Amino acid sequence: MSSTDSNLTTITSIDSITLEADDPEAAQRFYADAFGLDGARVRTVGSDATTSGFRGFTVSLVVSQPANVRALFDAAVAAGASVLKPVEKSLWGIGGVVQAPDGAIWNLATSSKKDTAPASREFESIVVLLASDDVSASKAFYTARGLKVAKSFGSYVDFATPASPIGLGLYKRRALAKTSGVDEAGSGSHRLRLHSDGGSFTDPDGFVWEPAA
Repeated sequence: MSSTDSNLTTITSIDSITLEADDPEAAQRFYADAFGLDGARVRTVGSDATTSGFRGFTVSLVVSQPANVRALFDAAVAAGASVLKPVEKSLWGIGGVVQAPDGAIWNLATSSKKDTAPASREFESIVVLLASDDVSASKAFYTARGLKVAKSFGSYVDFATPASPIGLGLYKRRALAKTSGVDEAGSGSHRLRLHSDGGSFTDPDGFVWEPAA
Protein backbone atom coordinates (compact mmCIF):
# COMPACT_ATOMS: atom_id res chain seq x y z
CA MET A 1 0.00 0.00 0.00
CA SER A 2 1.55 3.32 -1.05
CA SER A 3 0.99 6.98 -0.31
CA THR A 4 -0.72 7.24 -3.68
CA ASP A 5 -3.47 4.79 -2.68
CA SER A 6 -6.69 6.51 -3.71
CA ASN A 7 -8.43 5.26 -0.56
CA LEU A 8 -6.06 7.20 1.70
CA THR A 9 -6.04 10.89 2.50
CA THR A 10 -2.53 12.33 2.67
CA ILE A 11 -1.43 13.97 5.90
CA THR A 12 0.29 17.28 5.23
CA SER A 13 -0.26 19.02 8.56
CA ILE A 14 -0.94 17.96 12.15
CA ASP A 15 -3.08 20.72 13.57
CA SER A 16 -3.49 19.89 17.26
CA ILE A 17 -4.00 17.19 19.86
CA THR A 18 -6.79 16.56 22.34
CA LEU A 19 -6.08 15.06 25.75
CA GLU A 20 -8.94 13.30 27.50
CA ALA A 21 -9.15 14.00 31.23
CA ASP A 22 -11.40 13.30 34.19
CA ASP A 23 -11.55 17.05 34.83
CA PRO A 24 -10.91 18.82 31.52
CA GLU A 25 -11.25 22.33 32.96
CA ALA A 26 -8.62 21.65 35.62
CA ALA A 27 -6.40 20.06 32.97
CA GLN A 28 -6.66 23.10 30.71
CA ARG A 29 -5.83 25.39 33.63
CA PHE A 30 -2.74 23.31 34.33
CA TYR A 31 -1.50 23.63 30.75
CA ALA A 32 -2.09 27.36 30.76
CA ASP A 33 -0.34 27.85 34.10
CA ALA A 34 2.55 25.46 33.46
CA PHE A 35 3.28 25.87 29.76
CA GLY A 36 1.30 28.90 28.63
CA LEU A 37 -0.81 26.78 26.27
CA ASP A 38 -4.07 28.50 25.38
CA GLY A 39 -5.96 25.52 23.99
CA ALA A 40 -5.22 26.18 20.33
CA ARG A 41 -2.78 23.30 19.90
CA VAL A 42 -3.44 21.23 23.02
CA ARG A 43 -7.07 20.82 23.97
CA THR A 44 -8.71 18.86 26.78
CA VAL A 45 -12.08 17.10 26.87
CA GLY A 46 -13.84 15.10 29.54
CA SER A 47 -13.60 11.33 29.54
CA ASP A 48 -14.19 8.45 31.90
CA ALA A 49 -12.59 5.89 29.58
CA THR A 50 -10.71 3.24 31.51
CA THR A 51 -6.95 3.67 31.42
CA SER A 52 -4.10 2.49 33.59
CA GLY A 53 -0.32 2.69 33.66
CA PHE A 54 1.66 3.97 30.68
CA ARG A 55 -0.68 5.40 28.04
CA GLY A 56 1.78 4.86 25.22
CA PHE A 57 2.70 8.40 24.27
CA THR A 58 4.61 11.47 25.39
CA VAL A 59 4.37 15.12 24.41
CA SER A 60 7.58 17.11 24.16
CA LEU A 61 8.13 20.83 24.36
CA VAL A 62 11.39 21.45 22.52
CA VAL A 63 13.11 24.66 23.61
CA SER A 64 16.17 26.66 22.60
CA GLN A 65 18.23 26.52 25.79
CA PRO A 66 18.62 24.82 29.19
CA ALA A 67 17.23 27.79 31.13
CA ASN A 68 13.90 27.40 29.34
CA VAL A 69 13.79 23.70 30.18
CA ARG A 70 14.20 24.55 33.85
CA ALA A 71 11.64 27.37 33.69
CA LEU A 72 9.00 25.10 32.16
CA PHE A 73 9.88 22.22 34.48
CA ASP A 74 9.62 24.40 37.60
CA ALA A 75 6.35 25.94 36.42
CA ALA A 76 4.87 22.49 35.77
CA VAL A 77 5.82 21.21 39.21
CA ALA A 78 4.46 24.37 40.83
CA ALA A 79 1.17 23.85 38.95
CA GLY A 80 0.83 20.28 40.25
CA ALA A 81 2.84 18.00 37.95
CA SER A 82 4.72 14.98 39.28
CA VAL A 83 8.44 14.62 38.60
CA LEU A 84 9.32 11.50 36.59
CA LYS A 85 12.87 12.56 35.73
CA PRO A 86 14.61 15.67 37.05
CA VAL A 87 16.28 18.09 34.67
CA GLU A 88 19.65 16.59 33.80
CA LYS A 89 22.31 16.47 31.11
CA SER A 90 22.55 13.68 28.58
CA LEU A 91 24.54 12.95 25.44
CA TRP A 92 21.93 14.72 23.31
CA GLY A 93 21.27 17.78 25.48
CA ILE A 94 19.33 18.63 28.62
CA GLY A 95 15.83 17.61 29.62
CA GLY A 96 13.36 16.68 32.31
CA VAL A 97 10.12 14.68 32.37
CA VAL A 98 6.93 15.42 34.29
CA GLN A 99 3.48 13.87 34.48
CA ALA A 100 0.56 16.27 34.35
CA PRO A 101 -2.29 15.87 36.83
CA ASP A 102 -4.44 14.42 34.02
CA GLY A 103 -1.86 11.64 33.50
CA ALA A 104 -0.18 12.77 30.28
CA ILE A 105 3.62 12.62 30.24
CA TRP A 106 5.55 15.70 29.12
CA ASN A 107 9.20 15.83 28.11
CA LEU A 108 10.85 19.27 28.31
CA ALA A 109 14.05 19.27 26.30
CA THR A 110 16.74 21.09 24.37
CA SER A 111 19.70 19.93 22.30
CA SER A 112 21.64 23.01 23.38
CA LYS A 113 23.92 22.78 26.40
CA LYS A 114 24.46 26.53 26.88
CA ASP A 115 22.16 29.45 27.63
CA THR A 116 22.23 32.41 25.27
CA ALA A 117 19.35 34.50 26.65
CA PRO A 118 17.37 35.12 29.84
CA ALA A 119 15.18 32.20 30.94
CA SER A 120 11.63 32.08 29.61
CA ARG A 121 8.85 29.55 29.09
CA GLU A 122 8.98 29.97 25.33
CA PHE A 123 9.27 26.77 23.30
CA GLU A 124 10.09 26.13 19.67
CA SER A 125 7.93 23.11 18.90
CA ILE A 126 5.51 20.52 20.22
CA VAL A 127 6.29 16.91 19.33
CA VAL A 128 4.16 13.84 20.02
CA LEU A 129 5.96 10.50 20.33
CA LEU A 130 3.74 7.46 19.90
CA ALA A 131 4.79 4.15 21.43
CA SER A 132 4.63 1.31 18.93
CA ASP A 133 4.74 -2.45 19.36
CA ASP A 134 6.03 -2.81 15.79
CA VAL A 135 7.83 0.35 14.70
CA SER A 136 8.42 -0.87 11.15
CA ALA A 137 4.73 -1.60 10.60
CA SER A 138 3.66 1.73 12.09
CA LYS A 139 6.27 3.56 10.03
CA ALA A 140 4.88 1.95 6.85
CA PHE A 141 1.34 2.87 7.94
CA TYR A 142 2.20 6.56 8.23
CA THR A 143 4.41 6.79 5.15
CA ALA A 144 1.49 5.31 3.20
CA ARG A 145 -0.43 8.39 4.32
CA GLY A 146 2.16 10.73 2.90
CA LEU A 147 4.41 11.45 5.87
CA LYS A 148 8.10 11.61 5.02
CA VAL A 149 10.75 10.19 7.32
CA ALA A 150 13.30 12.71 8.57
CA LYS A 151 15.26 10.30 10.80
CA SER A 152 15.01 6.58 11.37
CA PHE A 153 17.31 4.40 13.40
CA GLY A 154 16.65 1.25 15.39
CA SER A 155 13.43 1.64 17.33
CA TYR A 156 12.96 5.37 16.62
CA VAL A 157 11.35 7.27 13.72
CA ASP A 158 11.02 11.03 13.34
CA PHE A 159 8.68 12.25 10.60
CA ALA A 160 9.36 15.44 8.64
CA THR A 161 6.46 17.80 9.35
CA PRO A 162 7.70 21.24 8.23
CA ALA A 163 4.18 22.60 7.66
CA SER A 164 2.82 21.35 10.99
CA PRO A 165 2.53 23.06 14.35
CA ILE A 166 2.76 19.55 15.87
CA GLY A 167 5.64 17.16 15.19
CA LEU A 168 5.30 13.37 15.18
CA GLY A 169 7.57 10.46 15.94
CA LEU A 170 7.45 6.75 16.77
CA TYR A 171 9.38 4.91 19.46
CA LYS A 172 9.41 1.31 20.62
CA ARG A 173 7.07 1.10 23.62
CA ARG A 174 9.67 -0.22 26.04
CA ALA A 175 12.21 2.40 25.00
CA LEU A 176 9.74 5.29 25.27
CA ALA A 177 8.62 4.18 28.72
CA LYS A 178 12.24 3.88 29.87
CA THR A 179 13.19 7.35 28.65
CA SER A 180 10.09 8.70 30.40
CA GLY A 181 10.93 7.10 33.72
CA VAL A 182 7.87 4.82 33.90
CA ASP A 183 7.09 1.13 33.62
CA GLU A 184 5.99 0.06 30.14
CA ALA A 185 2.89 -1.76 31.40
CA GLY A 186 -0.41 -0.10 30.66
CA SER A 187 -3.85 -0.83 29.29
CA GLY A 188 -7.08 0.80 28.23
CA SER A 189 -7.56 4.09 26.44
CA HIS A 190 -4.61 6.19 25.28
CA ARG A 191 -6.76 9.23 26.13
CA LEU A 192 -5.25 11.01 23.14
CA ARG A 193 -6.68 12.20 19.83
CA LEU A 194 -4.58 13.69 17.05
CA HIS A 195 -6.03 16.14 14.52
CA SER A 196 -4.78 16.52 10.96
CA ASP A 197 -5.91 17.08 7.39
CA GLY A 198 -5.64 13.33 6.82
CA GLY A 199 -9.19 12.37 7.77
CA SER A 200 -10.40 9.92 10.41
CA PHE A 201 -8.56 6.67 11.11
CA THR A 202 -6.98 4.59 13.84
CA ASP A 203 -3.34 3.50 13.57
CA PRO A 204 -1.98 -0.02 14.26
CA ASP A 205 -1.31 0.88 17.90
CA GLY A 206 -4.81 2.17 18.54
CA PHE A 207 -4.15 5.92 18.31
CA VAL A 208 -7.19 7.82 17.04
CA TRP A 209 -6.89 10.51 14.38
CA GLU A 210 -9.63 12.98 13.57
CA PRO A 211 -10.02 15.92 11.14
CA ALA A 212 -8.36 19.18 12.11
CA ALA A 213 -10.50 21.26 14.44
